[in-house]
Amino acid sequence: MAHIRHDPHATQKGKITYNSGIVSGIVALAISEVEGVSILNTSNKGIKLNFDKHGIVADINVKVDYGYNVPSLAFRIQQSIKHSVESMTNYKVAKVDVHIQDVNFPENPVI
Repeated sequence: MAHIRHDPHATQKGKITYNSGIVSGIVALAISEVEGVSILNTSNKGIKLNFDKHGIVADINVKVDYGYNVPSLAFRIQQSIKHSVESMTNYKVAKVDVHIQDVNFPENPVI
């Protein structure tokens, strides 16, 4: 939940802070926008966020669909997270580590 504080005597209009759940939701949305990827959701360990003075450090665990170029997918995930978080919040993204944990194979492979 965002918290808004207002001081009528200050030149600043207010302050907005975001809890980690909101930022985590933005990261999940950014990952879902990348075709061929899904978040690894074992005990909610698919997304880990650390907030430090240089910005957000995201540790992401995903599954990829068979047939996609893994380095290209990882780069698109990083770019999508950085763009989404920085455009929707005042936070900067310092680093995004993408861990490919699994591959989704088609049920009826074409031979």
